[in-house]
Amino acid sequence: MHSAAVTAEGDRIRWVELPGRDPARVYVHGLGATSPAYFTATAVHPLLAGHRSLLVDLLGHGHSDRPTSFAYTLEDHADALATALRAAGVTGAEVVAHSMGGSVAVVLAARHPDLVSRLVLADANLDPLPRTPGASGSSGIAAYTEREFVSGGWREVRDRAGAHWWSTMRLAGLEALHRSATHLVRGTTPTMRELLLTLPVRRAFLYPEADGPFPGAAELTTSGVTLTAIPDCGHNLMLDNPEAFARAVAEALV
Repeated sequence: MHSAAVTAEGDRIRWVELPGRDPARVYVHGLGATSPAYFTATAVHPLLAGHRSLLVDLLGHGHSDRPTSFAYTLEDHADALATALRAAGVTGAEVVAHSMGGSVAVVLAARHPDLVSRLVLADANLDPLPRTPGASGSSGIAAYTEREFVSGGWREVRDRAGAHWWSTMRLAGLEALHRSATHLVRGTTPTMRELLLTLPVRRAFLYPEADGPFPGAAELTTSGVTLTAIPDCGHNLMLDNPEAFARAVAEALV
């Protein structure tokens, strides 16, 4: 386990690091998750093992600190991650990122281009979303005010999330979880999709085959984004079909 201070107050991002050759690979989890739980099997898969690999927990999540003074915007997450990567001596990383982590990775590549050489997004959020009371995921969390969520709304989210997601979501700070969800559904300006279209690095987007045609596929492929449908999986591609996911990531990083 490694760590770096990423705020003026000394709050620390932590990551599990596997030794290996450069370029480094950086794995970034989604909302309410933690990278070691979601990405270890991918990082050590025979098709992907051997590179220096950092399984990073974003601020407010997993093993990292959970400051209540941090805003948890996508830009804030990206800048904090950039600080941690620079402290780790990482440049030109191959970034593999899931869900909200994919949104953060897109912003990271746009704001800190020296840190990212390739981008593999796993069912990442590219567009703003509505706040939907009772929905699962970020839309449902963002439908609460922060006071409502912290004072008890989190229990309703826990019950909707189920045991699997809650097993990692419970590690996140309540303020961190709510603010991250709120800023995720709000998105960025330009949007994450618009940023992705213009990034000058190799980009791949993996999504569940069961979701059908990916929205905006033609525009993405025209801009150079490789789209790959992963069979037999839901949103958690790397957990539902780890072999197909690892193969797709390896192909994207060739």
